[in-house]
Amino acid sequence: MNAVRRLRAGLRGWGGVGAMAVLCALTLVFALVLPVKGTRGDGTTATGGQGVARGTQARADECDTMKDPENKSLRPSSDESGATIARIKKNDYITVGVDQNSFRWGYRDPNSTTAGAELEGFDIDLAHRIAEEILGAPDKVRFKAIPTSRRIPALQDGEVDMVVRTMTISCERMKDVAFSQPYFRTGQQVLAPRSSTIKGYDKTLADKKICSASGSTAFDTLSADQKSGKLPASADITSVNPPNQLDCLVRLQLGEVDAVVTDGALAASQAAQDPTVRLTGEPFTTEYYGVAMNRDAKDLVRRVNQVLVDYLKDGWQTSYDTWLSGTLGRDSANSRPPSPQQYSD
Repeated sequence: MNAVRRLRAGLRGWGGVGAMAVLCALTLVFALVLPVKGTRGDGTTATGGQGVARGTQARADECDTMKDPENKSLRPSSDESGATIARIKKNDYITVGVDQNSFRWGYRDPNSTTAGAELEGFDIDLAHRIAEEILGAPDKVRFKAIPTSRRIPALQDGEVDMVVRTMTISCERMKDVAFSQPYFRTGQQVLAPRSSTIKGYDKTLADKKICSASGSTAFDTLSADQKSGKLPASADITSVNPPNQLDCLVRLQLGEVDAVVTDGALAASQAAQDPTVRLTGEPFTTEYYGVAMNRDAKDLVRRVNQVLVDYLKDGWQTSYDTWLSGTLGRDSANSRPPSPQQYSD
């Protein structure tokens, strides 16, 4: 009963979104195809672009030594003659793996007056834009809700054509999936209760229980830093690793963990909705989100990169202003990916 009371108190500032989050996090995460639409930034369909050149995304063994995996995607192209795009055009829809409970990124607003509380958010806008440029209509997309830990298997098993789900580009992941060029810049941060003595990613995490999602770059960073001595050896990073990052927030609200480590862009949205928690300390990594695809879908990777070239010029800022300016600030300069972009060929 005490845990329930603490949870209720923690959710007073969260409103409907908090209730939705708890419901999603405490039930089984399941794959759900949702015929939805959402707010999106305007932009023009890609025309022109570079032809398809031979080459592959950087080999995984090469990437192990790279400091900039975000610069190793394939060069953009508007060519649509490849096998993957041909299949998508035949189906007349793209299947996209997304989150359905990350506020401002991919979520269903419980206060929406639209029947079915359709998915909306920054990642959802991008998925609609990709569908618009490849298939001619933004609603030709089927969203499939997948947990953090299922993002790579869903691509390898052919459950989805791509994943647009705040997925960080990394060398380790490039062994299993292909990435587009970056579409967002962020960094890992610590989320903790306002009453906590934790001051950031430092010695104040000693003897603390830290939650990070299974399969996340946050968990990989925590593990590496604890081995190197950057993170106190007494910090508990392995006892609570749920499949979804949002589950970590619920554990924090229940008092089951002392802190959460995740992308600052995600944590900022959560902190804005729950006045009992806050981001503490500065970001301690630099990471980039990319659209993930099957490693064999090189034609799709190139086409998505062309979409992103266009979107970053016309559409990205509108989406940022709509969804993220309230939590990350009106100045989007720190969130924009590198420009000019580098490619592997």
